[in-house]
Amino acid sequence: METIEYADFEKVQIVSGTVTKVEAFPEARKPAYQVWVDFGETVGVKKTSAQITQHYTNESLVGKQVMGVINFPPKQIAHVRSEFLLLGFEAGEGGIILAQPERLVPNGQRLH
Repeated sequence: METIEYADFEKVQIVSGTVTKVEAFPEARKPAYQVWVDFGETVGVKKTSAQITQHYTNESLVGKQVMGVINFPPKQIAHVRSEFLLLGFEAGEGGIILAQPERLVPNGQRLH
């Protein structure tokens, strides 16, 4: 495993946000949703594509607090412009389990 300096970690802006909207994304190669997350007043709402359909429904995601990397460059996925990276862990049985704060924190709060 490669080691990095703390200064490298500081460059990655991992922040909290709340899912405000979820839609199906049938054009994706693998099952996915389009997900909108409110990252607070400074950042606002950003959209991404996420392959999280195995463990989450549209309804279960709205209102859920999540964590995302907001300073990667946008990436085009089919017709969706992904504006951030939604963070999660690969589950042993497959699919992704979202990374979440243990308790509610303000949207836009940076991980330290």
